[in-house]
Amino acid sequence: MSEQRKPAEEYVVIRHKPGYRLRRTALLVLFTVVAAVAGYAAGLAQGGFRFSTAEASRERLQEKVTTLEADYREARQKLVSLERGKLIDEQALHQARKIIVDLETRVGELNSDLTFYKNIMAPSETSEGLQVDRFSLTSNRQPGQYDFKLVLTQVGNNKSYISGVVAVNLIGMRAEEKEVIALRDLSQDIENLGVKFRFRYFQDVEGKLTLPDGFEPLEVQVVAQAKGRKASQAERTFDWIDLTES
Repeated sequence: MSEQRKPAEEYVVIRHKPGYRLRRTALLVLFTVVAAVAGYAAGLAQGGFRFSTAEASRERLQEKVTTLEADYREARQKLVSLERGKLIDEQALHQARKIIVDLETRVGELNSDLTFYKNIMAPSETSEGLQVDRFSLTSNRQPGQYDFKLVLTQVGNNKSYISGVVAVNLIGMRAEEKEVIALRDLSQDIENLGVKFRFRYFQDVEGKLTLPDGFEPLEVQVVAQAKGRKASQAERTFDWIDLTES
């Protein structure tokens, strides 16, 4: 029995027209380019949105910074103004207090002068004639040095002059012994033991004195002696501690 022969295998060969592969490659490339462009455009759009948002945030922050800087400058200016105002107020207060103290001191001096002149022009019966009115001391910058002022007055009858001499002595201790030192020996402004005076109402004797080393003053003794028709004597002793504390 003879074998039947199988139909010959048929092969289908699809033949493409010339240029098909080129067109397909071109389309693929075109699609890829379009997809890339679309993705890039989307990225740009998103990126642009983010950039716009960041830019807006930056602008808002810049506005806040500008506002804060303006507020800081204003606050700083107010602080400077307040500090200046406080300083001015303190200076004004200090100056006002000083003026008040000066005025009170001046009023006290004027009252003292008023009493002084009243006593001269309208004395009591027991305080007429030559008087040792006051002796004052003002400490100098140098230790042991003082400015002194002695005031003599003529109370009551002031129609004529009164003249004479006045002596000032410091009484104190040195080396545990009592010692009396004439003002002449302590002051270059005084030449004689007795300082001459001549006046109708009052006369000042002023100068500087320097205490010797080791000398502890206790009292200042003033003796005024008038001569002539109005001959009289006036004495007064001042405690050193009262003179230096006043």
